[in-house]
Amino acid sequence: MEEKYSLQSKDDFKSVVTEQCNHLQAVFASRYKRFDEFFKELLENAEKSLNDMFVKTYGRLYMQNSELFKDLFVELKRYYVVGNVNLEEMLNDFWARLLERMFRLVNSQYHFTDEYLECVSKYTEQLKPFGDVPRKLKLQVTRAFVAARTFAQGLAVARDVVSKVSVVNPTAQCTHALLKMIYCSHCRGLVTVKPCYNYCSNIMRGCLANQGDLDFEWNNFIDAMLMVAERLEGPFNIESVMDPIDVKISDAIMNMQENSVQVSQKVFQGCGPPKPLPAGRISRSISESAFSARFRPYHPEERPTTAAGTSLDRLVTDVKEKLKQAKKFWSSLPSNVCNDEKMAAGNGNEDDCWNGKGKSRYLFAVTGNGLANQGNNPEVQVDTGKPDILILRQIMALRVMTSKMKNAYNGNDVDFFDISDESSGEGSGSGCEYQQCPSEFEYNATDHAGKSANNKAESAGPRAAAQPYLLAVFCILFLVMQREWR
Repeated sequence: MEEKYSLQSKDDFKSVVTEQCNHLQAVFASRYKRFDEFFKELLENAEKSLNDMFVKTYGRLYMQNSELFKDLFVELKRYYVVGNVNLEEMLNDFWARLLERMFRLVNSQYHFTDEYLECVSKYTEQLKPFGDVPRKLKLQVTRAFVAARTFAQGLAVARDVVSKVSVVNPTAQCTHALLKMIYCSHCRGLVTVKPCYNYCSNIMRGCLANQGDLDFEWNNFIDAMLMVAERLEGPFNIESVMDPIDVKISDAIMNMQENSVQVSQKVFQGCGPPKPLPAGRISRSISESAFSARFRPYHPEERPTTAAGTSLDRLVTDVKEKLKQAKKFWSSLPSNVCNDEKMAAGNGNEDDCWNGKGKSRYLFAVTGNGLANQGNNPEVQVDTGKPDILILRQIMALRVMTSKMKNAYNGNDVDFFDISDESSGEGSGSGCEYQQCPSEFEYNATDHAGKSANNKAESAGPRAAAQPYLLAVFCILFLVMQREWR
């Protein structure tokens, strides 16, 4: 009978803990699915919108060069799904390839070799043929995609952490305490008397000691998620970046068309005059591929419907509320288990409850959460020097993801972050225009300062080492001069 009740008490404990965790896991799983569907559909809609607009605006010229734009969206999708794409380099490559195509189109009477087009690309920064669109779009896309991808990853990590930690395997000491708490009262004929709340709390804190150690990193992770969520609502809103991307790229193309004469003249001065095509080929080339100077404005009757039938603002508002509710989940887990009517009497029923020995008030104080506080637990013997490996791995996973969140909050590309002088500008290394980064996450400032200090020390090293020798030489010269003067 004791063995049977022992197994039953273990199953009861596992069931209640799993029930508590399953709800939280389902919250993160469903929100991850919604965000993931939204981001992917947003990209599909943006690509379709650009294709429809450019077909109507540029016609056959776009169709002949459409793979350039398809490649752009392939890379953006690959970054979101897999990562391993340097967004800044990818966007630079897109504009460089677009410049090559455009330069050929506006100067279709000339023949350009690959070497000549390489020379043209060197003048991109100087001439800014597409205006300020590439710089602004690069900053906006990088910040928005880094934040979106990292936030979705964070939801997936939270889901997986809860899933792994919810599988509890009570120790022999925990199982014995559970048996005594739940079923030993039956042997005294107190079948309807439930365990005292504080008695249950001590046993749960002992049995869930390792889970309690998750709480610190979990709370840091939740705070970082909330900060990135605010970014998604504001300057890093991927919906506000991708929805008008077709118009922005079209504006850049029109800017190049309007300034094509000045751009071409400067390129010809720097790269040399190009070779004209033979007379017969010139007329054919112009008729087939010359860029029309007339821009036909495109007014879509209906843009694609909102991705996944919702908006980013609605998704973020919902998930922020869930994140706030999830804070302190692991330190609250023992209390939440004891709040289950199957596990303990109500908190107000302190006298008519089972205290492990009889129907009376439970007199021991409730211990703290976490492994380190279980040395004085009066109900469960816990080996405080032997932390759970699975829990330690989840703590590390949360720590790594929190670090990525801090990078994403500052607009830094998580996978291609590099501390350099360039990272203080407006490229993918910095998500803050005009150097107005908030101070909540000063993630790499100390490293950068340390590097600068080391560099200065290294450069000053030879001068510092030479100073004693110079001083000695000056002293000797002074003595010699003094002797000659005498």
